Amino acid sequence: MGAHQYASSTDGLDTSIDVPRKYAWLVFALTFGLLISDYMSRQVLNAVFPLIKSEWALSDSQLGLLSGIVALMVGLLTLPLSILADRFGKVKSLTLMAVLWSLATLGCAVAENYEQMFMARFMVGVGEAAYGSVGIAVVVAVFPRDMRATLASAFMAGGVFGSFLGMALGGVMAEHFGWRWAFAGMAVFGLILAFLYPVIVKETKIGKTCRQLRVEQKTDKTTNPLRSIYSSRSVIATYIGSGLQLFVGGTVIVWFPSYLNRYYGMSTDKAGLVAALIVLSSAVGTILCGMLCDRLGRDRPVRKVTLAIAFCLIGCVLLSIAFAMPAGNAQLLMICMGMFIALGTNGPSSAMVANLTHNSVHSTAFATLTLANNFLGLALGPLVVGKVSDLIGLHSAFQFMPLMSIAAAAVFFYAKRHYARDVMRFSAQAVQLNTETTQSLNTDDKL
Repeated sequence: MGAHQYASSTDGLDTSIDVPRKYAWLVFALTFGLLISDYMSRQVLNAVFPLIKSEWALSDSQLGLLSGIVALMVGLLTLPLSILADRFGKVKSLTLMAVLWSLATLGCAVAENYEQMFMARFMVGVGEAAYGSVGIAVVVAVFPRDMRATLASAFMAGGVFGSFLGMALGGVMAEHFGWRWAFAGMAVFGLILAFLYPVIVKETKIGKTCRQLRVEQKTDKTTNPLRSIYSSRSVIATYIGSGLQLFVGGTVIVWFPSYLNRYYGMSTDKAGLVAALIVLSSAVGTILCGMLCDRLGRDRPVRKVTLAIAFCLIGCVLLSIAFAMPAGNAQLLMICMGMFIALGTNGPSSAMVANLTHNSVHSTAFATLTLANNFLGLALGPLVVGKVSDLIGLHSAFQFMPLMSIAAAAVFFYAKRHYARDVMRFSAQAVQLNTETTQSLNTDDKL
């Protein structure tokens, strides 16, 4: 493999050369299926909030903590577990994760009190911690370079589809069979996929960049690829901006079934279905906004940042209008439109991180992005809004929530000021490092 393949692209080695396309899509389907199981197990709780709140006499703060503890553990453990997965083996790691979160979800089904439920949810968070970053690294490894942005966007949207299914199916199952069966159903689905995954997905076909990373670490003494994860102002700002924006989207996903139950008088199953439709619209928006980002940013990369700012501000306006409206179909439509745009920053944020970090550490880079998303958004949002709801009510708390998007837009604006210069500097360093690595690999092969 010649050095010219590195000089033409900063994406690094094409690890999909020997991978049959049908096998690649099978790997994607199974990895995507486990991602859906991940979020079904995480978000089914939201659909049964009213039932658990009534049975155990819980406050909104306690409910918010049951949801937030998962995101908190994901935020704490994503980075170290992603690094371990690169050493231990991605397939083994993903299988172990799926078994753990599925068994923990089964633990939720048999919990007798709040404390037991909290511990089970804690273990769900431990199991799910690194799945997103390691899973996307597996998908990227078996497809050509020119498909990575599209597949990354679709893979991330899988989390929203999983949330949709978790709330919709969870609400229906809870209404007809009881809330414990809702958890049990999600657990069985995850265990079946966890059994199939290592049987079909083989480590030898998705771990071809490990040797390259070891050679890079020996070859280059001054430019450590790991440094690219935090070496520029724009990439750090991207982590923060993405997390702040998910404060809004993550909060709506968690609390909207309860909102519908309280202010629309909907039953658990109907509230779960309507909330799931709202979440589904945000998943479609994530994909379409990501495609728009790729199209408009093809010749001018800085447009990715401009679009991220626009998505923040437009989503803020739409959701602020929505939660100022009276209950009714018009409000639900406006909320749907707001969520369609609000999560559109996922695509630009992922593309910016990929453009600013070396391909050999993309798994760790996405883990860092996940950490920021969970700490600043998915964990903090539901917890803060739950506490505010206890003081002034959930409807009033939702009215203040969209203002966080203004802070996210401001951080993305800071990133835009440095983005073009940071990309040019990183690209020059990456080309040099990739060329040196290729020469070292070729020398080792001859020896």
